Amino acid sequence: MLIPGEKTPDIQLPLTIEAQFELSKQSPDAFTMLVFYRGSHCPICENYLEELGGELDRFTRRGLNVFAISMDSKERAMKVDDEWDTGDLPLVYDLSEEDARNWGLYISEKREGSEEPDRFSEPGLFLIRPDGTLYMAQVQSAPFTRPDLDDLLENLDFIAEEDYPPRGTAT
Repeated sequence: MLIPGEKTPDIQLPLTIEAQFELSKQSPDAFTMLVFYRGSHCPICENYLEELGGELDRFTRRGLNVFAISMDSKERAMKVDDEWDTGDLPLVYDLSEEDARNWGLYISEKREGSEEPDRFSEPGLFLIRPDGTLYMAQVQSAPFTRPDLDDLLENLDFIAEEDYPPRGTAT
């Protein structure tokens, strides 16, 4: 389990724009926000990432670097890049099951007859401070009930205004 206030695992993975994402090289003004999604098979993920892509500038104006990450292969990730309306949201792919587990994500297996990959992670959203420590984590064991983006934006303002500390550090 990742604990707020402690260092997060580094991630070094490809992006669909033929570049490399490296978490430890991020230097946001406020946070790096990682949105782990199930993959190209998930219509709920599509809706959420499209909404996030449409709100991306509201996050970046608050000093966040935002990335969407999945265990999808390059082929599946490029399908998301080509077919979903995610705007300029950076899409990271090839997350290993081991790395997904290191982030505390739940792992699911393919349902018979579905378009799902053999294994994939369930959703999670993490805010990481510029020093690489975890500020906030939310993980889910199912695709439903994602964090509301408007609520998150409002609370990011509160965090900045009140210098609100990370919670859950005594876990």
